[in-house]
Amino acid sequence: MSQRTITLAITGASGAQYGLRLLQRLLAADCKVYLLLSSAAEVVIRTETDLELPEDIAEQQVFLEQLYAADEDQLQLLAKDDWFAPVASGSSSPSSMVICPASGGTLSAIAHGASNNLIERAADVALKERRQLILVPRETPYSQIHLENMLKLTQLGAIVLPASPGFYMQPQTIDELVDFIVARILDQLGIEQSLMPRWGEE
Repeated sequence: MSQRTITLAITGASGAQYGLRLLQRLLAADCKVYLLLSSAAEVVIRTETDLELPEDIAEQQVFLEQLYAADEDQLQLLAKDDWFAPVASGSSSPSSMVICPASGGTLSAIAHGASNNLIERAADVALKERRQLILVPRETPYSQIHLENMLKLTQLGAIVLPASPGFYMQPQTIDELVDFIVARILDQLGIEQSLMPRWGEE
C-alpha cells in the first residue's frame, strides 16, 4: 500500500497548536506531509507555543523532523513562493489538503481565487481538481464576510471544520480540547485515530 500524502498549511489565525498537533499525528500515521507555513503562522507559533522555531526554512525542516521523529523524506517544508512544488499543480498535488488553522484572510483569498502565495495556489488546485480541502477556521465572532466566504467554499466542495471543540467527553486539559479537533480532522481524512472516541464508542 502506497504512503498517503497530505498537504498541511498553517496560517496566522490563533490556534497554532491545532496545526502542530495535526502534523505530529499525520507523521505518526506514516503519512508523507507537504508543510506550508505562512509568515504570520511563524509569528503565531512563536507567540502561542514555547517552540523556538528557526527563521530559516531548512533549519525549520530539521527542527520539526527531530521534534516529531519524522522518517527521512517524510516531511517536506515548502517555501511560500515555490511555484515548482508538487502542490502547485493538479498533475501531481496530493489528494487531500488541510489548512489548520485557517485565517479569515486565507478563507477570503481562496474563496476568490487569489492564488497570491503557495498556500492559496495549493488550495485553488484542490478545488479545481475536485480534491479534498479541509479548512479549520479559528475566529469568533464570525462577520458576514467570514460566513459568506465559508458558504461559498462549502458550495465549491471544501469542508469547513471550525475549531470548536465539544465538551461531552469532559476534557480535563487544553491538550484534550486540541485533540478533539485533530481527531475530527483525521476522521475526515479517513486516517485511523485513537485520540478521541466517536460518539457511542467506548
